[in-house]
Amino acid sequence: MAGGKKTNDKTAKASDKGTKSKGSNSKEDKSADASGSGKLKPATSINVRHILCEKHSKKEEALTKLRDGAKFDDVAREFSEDKARQGGSLGWKIRGALDATFEKAAYDLEPSTTGNPKYVEVKTGHGYHIIMVEGRK
Repeated sequence: MAGGKKTNDKTAKASDKGTKSKGSNSKEDKSADASGSGKLKPATSINVRHILCEKHSKKEEALTKLRDGAKFDDVAREFSEDKARQGGSLGWKIRGALDATFEKAAYDLEPSTTGNPKYVEVKTGHGYHIIMVEGRK
């Protein structure tokens, strides 16, 4: 029962079938890097944070706080139910080290800051995640 992902208004749309990224589909998008609005460069590792909630209602509370402008790490400290209590930081993770649904969503995100996060929601066997990426390499 690994559900799909939803993105918020602040995120670039993931590159799944039928979704479009922010920006145009011009040739200049091919050369856009992770900070641009085009397709992301392939990465072998990401610096990722998340908020994990067992219940949908708790995840929705966390999303409300994020939408109201709270910093991602502060919301993670308050709402996340896992061991990543340092603002939800999981650190640098290489491909294959994370749940497949979580990993796909995370690698499709462009990097952002905790003060102005671009995040995505996914459901895995562990619960409901709100994911943001701070860096890619």
